[in-house]
Amino acid sequence: MIKKDLLARYLEPLLRGDRKACRAVIEEALQHGIPANSVYINIVWPVMVEIERLLREDKISPTQEHLATRVNRTIVDQLQNKLPRRPGKNKKVVVCCAPDELQELGAQMMTDLFESDGWEVRFLGGGLTNDDILAFIHDYSPAILLIYGTAPKQAPEVRRLIDTIKSVNAWPEMRIMVSGGLFNRADGLWQEMEADLYAATAEEALTVADTDHPIIQGEQRTINRRRRRQQRSREMAPVSI
Repeated sequence: MIKKDLLARYLEPLLRGDRKACRAVIEEALQHGIPANSVYINIVWPVMVEIERLLREDKISPTQEHLATRVNRTIVDQLQNKLPRRPGKNKKVVVCCAPDELQELGAQMMTDLFESDGWEVRFLGGGLTNDDILAFIHDYSPAILLIYGTAPKQAPEVRRLIDTIKSVNAWPEMRIMVSGGLFNRADGLWQEMEADLYAATAEEALTVADTDHPIIQGEQRTINRRRRRQQRSREMAPVSI
C-alpha cells in the first residue's frame, strides 16, 4: 500500500525538476516491493493529475508544470520495461490525445498499461488531424479508439471525429473511449458526444475496456445525438478551434 507521504515526497522535488530526488523516491517504492504497474497507477498518475489541477488553478507556474512533466516522462520511460506482461488478448487499441505534453504523458501511460495488460497498442500521440486518425483506424481496425486529455478548444474536433465515425459506420464493432482533460471535468460530456465508453483513470480504462459494453446503433443513436447537440449548442458554439 502506498502512503500519502510518499506522494508528497515525490511531488515536492518533481515541481523543482529534481530528477535525482524523484528517482530516489521511485526506487524506494520499488525496493519496498511495490510493482511497476502500481507505481504507474498509484504514484505517477495521481501526481500527474494533481499537477494538472495546480496549473489550472494557477497554483504553479507553466515552468513548474513543464519541469514536472518532463521528469515524470523520464520516470515512466524507465519503468516501462518493468511492467508485467500478461498473455495477449488478441485485441487492438489505438490511443490519441491532445497535443500538449501533460496530456501526451497521460496517454503514454495508458498505452503502456494497455500493452502490459495484453492488448496490441498503437500510440498516435497528439497533433494529428481527424482525417489522419480515420485513415489509420481504417487500416488497423482496432477494437477501441481511446481519445485522451481533450481540452476545451479541441472539443469541437473531437465531437466531429466521433460524429464522423458513427455516421460512416465503417467500424461498427469499434468502441470509442474517452478519458482525461475536459471529460473528467464536465460530467456527462462523454455521453453527449456519443462516445461508447468513459474512464476517469488509467486503471479504470483497463477495466472498462474488458467489459462487453453494447454499442447502440441505428435511429435511436441519431435521435439522441441531435437532442444532445441542441442541449450543448450554446455552451460549445463560442469555443474556438
